[in-house]
Amino acid sequence: MTSIKNKEQYDWAVARVEELLPLVKDDTPTNDPASMELELLSNLVADYSEENFTIGEPSLIDIMKLRMAEMGLTQKATAELIGVSPSRISDFFSGRAEPTLSTARKISNCLKIDPAIVLGV
Repeated sequence: MTSIKNKEQYDWAVARVEELLPLVKDDTPTNDPASMELELLSNLVADYSEENFTIGEPSLIDIMKLRMAEMGLTQKATAELIGVSPSRISDFFSGRAEPTLSTARKISNCLKIDPAIVLGV
């Protein structure tokens, strides 16, 4: 097998990898048949996964929501923290508005989000 072509082959390869994992240890020789099969199938599974199950980059809103949850903040509390109205936070979340540079800086500082993420670079 040189590549995984469909979900059925992928599922079989994942199941086989799971069967092989307990058989291959750190000290297993690299020329061991189980070790060789595990490496080959793992690479094929990774290639198929990368091509078919990619997860896009998270948006600023996704990261803000995650950080707010981690910090136990509501939209209202977040608005107060960064100095905007709660409706402005709602506008950001709905896509009706983008943060200004000044607000982006406050989001970055107050929510501890990397400035590059806030600025989308």
